[in-house]
Amino acid sequence: MTTVIDLANDRRAARHPEKAHRPDTAVLRKPEWIRVKAPVSREYAATRAIVREHALHTVCEEAACPNIGECWTHRHATMMIMGDTCTRACAFCNVKTGLPGALDADEPTHVGQAVAKLGLKHVVITSVDRDDLADGGAEHFAQTIRAIRQHSPGTTVEVLTPDFLRKDGAVEIVSAAGPDVFNHNLETVPRLYLSVRPGARYYASLRLLERAKTLAPESFTKSGLMVGLGESREEIMQVMDDLRAANVDFLTIGQYLQPTKKHAALVRYWTPEEFAGLEQIARAKGFLMVSASPLTRSSYHADSDFAVMKAARAARK
Repeated sequence: MTTVIDLANDRRAARHPEKAHRPDTAVLRKPEWIRVKAPVSREYAATRAIVREHALHTVCEEAACPNIGECWTHRHATMMIMGDTCTRACAFCNVKTGLPGALDADEPTHVGQAVAKLGLKHVVITSVDRDDLADGGAEHFAQTIRAIRQHSPGTTVEVLTPDFLRKDGAVEIVSAAGPDVFNHNLETVPRLYLSVRPGARYYASLRLLERAKTLAPESFTKSGLMVGLGESREEIMQVMDDLRAANVDFLTIGQYLQPTKKHAALVRYWTPEEFAGLEQIARAKGFLMVSASPLTRSSYHADSDFAVMKAARAARK
């Protein structure tokens, strides 16, 4: 479960210095359908040990994902490369913000070794935003993909990239390394970008997804949305149409969970029935795969969903 802290008084305020002076907003009590058990399994501990052994970061921990207990029990850890400090300050995100350190040249190898040791059939590689780098970290992504191919050749690779805003050629570098899935999350509807994702541009993200599909038509493209930030059902449907126009194959929709009182306010919880309705609409619009539920996250069940998506494409041919 997401831990709620008071950044104004807690020593952990250094994690989000840009949010320290934001006004507090009430954190809504979680409904029963959003509650999860604390991770305690032996398998969870084994996954954690492998991550620590290779000195890796995971978005599961850094973003306080509610599914970490379930996923790590099945050894499904989502690797977060290029450090644990992001150059962006998105209002919804729990990842630490600040000036990142230098890239670790050995990290791609460590990721490849960890993937092999975990025995993953499918792995998701994501990262912090690295606006400080000339290519936004694109070459580091490519090196990581190649290292996974070397150490675990049977593993399919999904990348969840930043938007590479104003980083010409970055998407081409990542695409040339041949990921099986190119994922970039739009996160929210255009109207909310200025307050929720101020460092990004909605249409630039759409163009990135469209470009990834153009460069590698046989690979899969994917994007994700959060709900609960004040968006309307109609706005979500428009985003679905925009994604289909960009030939995106896979859409995930999950509930936004407010990390602290200083983060973007959670307006409401969408019900499981509402998520089922969104999934039905998205499938009717032509997505190969849709995952929509309160606990859906971009990499949640990514391995089994990838298999379903491949089968769906084969059935359409």
